[in-house]
Amino acid sequence: MHPADPLPSSSPQPVFSTGLPRLDAVMHGITPGDNIVWLVDEVEEYRALVLPYAAAARAAKRHLHYFRFGPDAPLVSADAQTQVHQMDPGEGFERFVRAVHNVIEEAGRGAIYIFDSLSHLADAWNSDQTMGNFFRLTCPRLWSLETVTYFSIKRDKHAEQGVGPVRRTTQFMLDIVRVDDRLYVRPIKVRHHANEAMDTIHRWSGDDFIPVLESAMLAQILSRIQWPKLQSDRRGGYWQRMFDEAEALLRDERNDRAPPGARAAMMQRIRQAFAVHRSGIASLVEQYLTLEDFMAIRRRMIGIGSVGGKTLGMLVSRAVLRGRAPELAARLEVHDSFFVGAEVFVTFLIENDVWWLREKQKKLESFLTDLDEGRRRIREGRFPDEVLEQFESMLDYFGESPYIVRSSSVMEDARGNAFSGKYESIFVVNRGTREERLAALLVAVRTVYASVLGEEALLYRKRRGLLQSEERMALLIMRVSGAAHGRYFFPQAAGVGLSCNPYVWHPDIDPHAGVVRLVFGLGTRAVDRSDDDYTRLVALNAVTRRPEASFEEACDHAQRKMDCLDLVAGRQISLPLHEVLHERRADLPLDLYCTEADDGHPWVTFDGLLKDTPVPADLRHMLTVLETAFGAPVDIEFALNFLSDGSYRIHLLQCRTFQFRRDPEVLAQRAKGVKPHPLLTACGAVIGVSREQRLTRIIYIVQQAYAELPEQTRYEVARTIGRLCSRHDEAAGGLLLIGPGRWGTSSPSLGIPVSFAEINHASAICEIVAMHERLIPDVSLGTHFFNDLVEYDTLYVAYFPQKTGNHIDTTWFEQAPNHLTECEPEAADFADVIRVIDCPDGDTPVWLRADAGVQRAEVFAIDAGAQGGME
Repeated sequence: MHPADPLPSSSPQPVFSTGLPRLDAVMHGITPGDNIVWLVDEVEEYRALVLPYAAAARAAKRHLHYFRFGPDAPLVSADAQTQVHQMDPGEGFERFVRAVHNVIEEAGRGAIYIFDSLSHLADAWNSDQTMGNFFRLTCPRLWSLETVTYFSIKRDKHAEQGVGPVRRTTQFMLDIVRVDDRLYVRPIKVRHHANEAMDTIHRWSGDDFIPVLESAMLAQILSRIQWPKLQSDRRGGYWQRMFDEAEALLRDERNDRAPPGARAAMMQRIRQAFAVHRSGIASLVEQYLTLEDFMAIRRRMIGIGSVGGKTLGMLVSRAVLRGRAPELAARLEVHDSFFVGAEVFVTFLIENDVWWLREKQKKLESFLTDLDEGRRRIREGRFPDEVLEQFESMLDYFGESPYIVRSSSVMEDARGNAFSGKYESIFVVNRGTREERLAALLVAVRTVYASVLGEEALLYRKRRGLLQSEERMALLIMRVSGAAHGRYFFPQAAGVGLSCNPYVWHPDIDPHAGVVRLVFGLGTRAVDRSDDDYTRLVALNAVTRRPEASFEEACDHAQRKMDCLDLVAGRQISLPLHEVLHERRADLPLDLYCTEADDGHPWVTFDGLLKDTPVPADLRHMLTVLETAFGAPVDIEFALNFLSDGSYRIHLLQCRTFQFRRDPEVLAQRAKGVKPHPLLTACGAVIGVSREQRLTRIIYIVQQAYAELPEQTRYEVARTIGRLCSRHDEAAGGLLLIGPGRWGTSSPSLGIPVSFAEINHASAICEIVAMHERLIPDVSLGTHFFNDLVEYDTLYVAYFPQKTGNHIDTTWFEQAPNHLTECEPEAADFADVIRVIDCPDGDTPVWLRADAGVQRAEVFAIDAGAQGGME
């Protein structure tokens, strides 16, 4: 059996101790043959481990042998049970190996050993690889003699050629990390049936070792650690030479030897290599990202090329806060993300015969052809070995912490082209064997890559005039914020924020103060419309001013379900809140987020968070600072967690400009001397740019007829509506959709299951809140659906039948001439459900007037014979 192989199920029980019982528990005990390697910064950290270990050996009356060959003060002294063997590595590798092994053979079975830092051997032999070779020769013999041995290595000092053989050969490797004067133990390799120990960092406090489970602390600790193996593929080439020169420039700057203008020239080269000029925020990158920032990106980068718009937006926004609001930046959760360069995507397409298929998407006549075949080839594609090695190294870094693979294409999140929700982002629970975890990562990467050939993304590119533009997919791989609670993993809160609030539901609300949409658990419920639940909308200058009119409405419209990661099932799930919270940790500050309902179950209010913490003020300040820097309203995604010490961290996940026109256009006044015929009056919610425009066509869905349809037929209705919208002349404008329930729902029982791509020619959509007795529109601020509305300048109106001042003339809509079959002859069966009402200028013109400032929208007709004009 190789010494690094797992012991059989009949392996002996632990027979020795580290001298620190709680550390024994972390390591699941020490058994004969174990070699334990500690990665340390300072010899005193190693000494603090050696002393109780030596004391345990003496207490157990075991023979202790100390190999001394370094310049530091001795770790232990000789006594009746302890022999100190003075060695001289300067005599050469072979003599040193022979001398050490002579001692080992003479000591025989069951001895206890301590070695000085192996880093001294690399110094003496001028070779990391020789240090590794010594360990490969010595560790197996110690294992076969059933000894227990302590080694140490200077952390972050050696190349992979030296550390790799040690890691592969030893039974234990543990990292000692100092962060803010606290020591943490991070197991890198733990062999004895201790999978959970492999991935739990512990804070070392006296004799205690306390598990660290919060993502904020894990990221803060691990981000301090360099990973030489991730950098193992640094072969010659332009990027390697460029960053070698950048490292040399930084050394010259520290020594005041850098020539004038050298940094500016280097930054220009690096920004060009990263294709920053294509991001849409090039000026912000130039202003806020330093040479040191790009060096940090490179150290955590897989492959080369652009890191994409989403990544740059996240990095720039953090840099803005670092420079303009350092006190706020200090409360950000550290991101320890990895970046997969866009050239990895290009190489993947070429090597898997997808390139020429993708070229068809640049031509108007063929941009939707062969998509299924292209996606199949991507899902079955293979990666180069050097990329797989770097993926494996990244997984070693994350351990079993969940992460998310996010799209970050070159065109994504650019000004005016957000690509909101067009590309995939995949959560990976990251549990199982190393092989299983690698397989899950590759599935996630391929899924994001395949979304480039998604029909909705291509239709979006067509509408934005981007089919000819070269799209390259980089990836942003981020640790999931939060902590494990039993089998479930989630952040305490998450949401989206807009620096300009387009939904002013009360006079107290200042639209320039911003708005956030909060959820408990994963933020997927904030960025995607959840048809079966609600979220909390917060105007940041009036945090207690809810859109609901009464306490009962607030209760009815509270979040009841939450999204989380199921660590056992290995997937993202949605569950009733109380089911997840049944396994919550005791330190979860539930009182900040929830109120107990009459049935004993918690319902989400966020009252404690909003009233009793500085979080709303921080979010408002953050949005203001970012909007000022970006020179436009911004849209952010974030997660939020309170830590066990009572502090909190905001994880800024994304930031992009939000294409919202802040000031409404001047509305025309009513016709002189003419009393319009009101067809529909809706008092909130009205979201979008205020307007008054003539309508050319109304597509009206008859509520009762639609409600009687079976579910599958409702999908057919949705497809018919999609065809009607696509054939509407965009230049003519003035298309209004009115329907029961939610437009764009994934559940036909709650509305009309169209995709936004099917209805993006509409000027306005109106949701009649009548599909379900508890259904109200969950105002979609910050969701992908809402971002689409904004980008397409589509007005959103919610009509509440029972709300005072609201009115709809159903007789007019249901008796107006129906032009459905003229537009769609094969849709005759739906004539009682879908009404296509044309509104020509010459007969009875129909107008839409909407004022988001006062939350009122009207649709009205003007008699053809009326005198006077519109002012």
